[in-house]
Amino acid sequence: MANVRDIYEFIDQIAPFDTQEGFDNAGFLVGRVQEVTKVLVALDITGEVVEEASAWGAQLIVAHHPAIFNPVKSVTEETATGRVLLALAEDRIAAICAHTNLDAALEGVNDCLARTLELSEPGQLCQAGVDGRGRPYGIGRVGMAHRPGLSAGEYAAFVKEKLGSASVRFVDGGRPVRKVAVGGGACGSMMGEALAAGCDTFVTADLKYNQFLDARAMGLNLMDAGHFPTENVVCAPLAVRLKEAFPDVEVRLSKVHKEIYGAV
Repeated sequence: MANVRDIYEFIDQIAPFDTQEGFDNAGFLVGRVQEVTKVLVALDITGEVVEEASAWGAQLIVAHHPAIFNPVKSVTEETATGRVLLALAEDRIAAICAHTNLDAALEGVNDCLARTLELSEPGQLCQAGVDGRGRPYGIGRVGMAHRPGLSAGEYAAFVKEKLGSASVRFVDGGRPVRKVAVGGGACGSMMGEALAAGCDTFVTADLKYNQFLDARAMGLNLMDAGHFPTENVVCAPLAVRLKEAFPDVEVRLSKVHKEIYGAV
């Protein structure tokens, strides 16, 4: 029978926790090293996700975003983080969170995003280093568009459909879409790297107004497809890999956790 430590060690093999960014807090964050028969996979550990895990009888939640990110000085019902941590502890549910290490890993968030957007000849946008197994890792991917020559508006519509985004905010940099960079989550600071890689288009999330202005001035088609859609693409493949590694464990994707906002 698998336990929490076994699953942590498997995730550490595919997305080493020592490759996480210095600001991050990925790892085994909540719970005991207990036996696991059911694992729920979700992008975030929200109160609703904990309730879902508890009702199903899961002993572990594997998530992308850390359940504890900023320092916690108290654990009470008065904060959202406190309520989640209390619920996890009271229901004896452990939490493992693979964040920037899973962003950067091979077959992690950014490879899944590039695959979902049907990029061909995918490669790394920025290589941060090589892990203990000799595998390169880094945030972002670059590839050729599935239909070179689309306008920025046409490509934004394609991105919205493929990711199921509530909306895609974009600016037209004045060039047809041919070479595309992707960065799951908030990667707007990497516009310079996208241009240096010869890209005419960059798909990411959480962009600011001034970044759209800068992109247009630089001749870059810039697209904000939303944080959840650009990262949630990793959850289903991660669930499959967990199931293959632990065939005696039931693994399920969260059914309640979805995009937080709508659009009209």
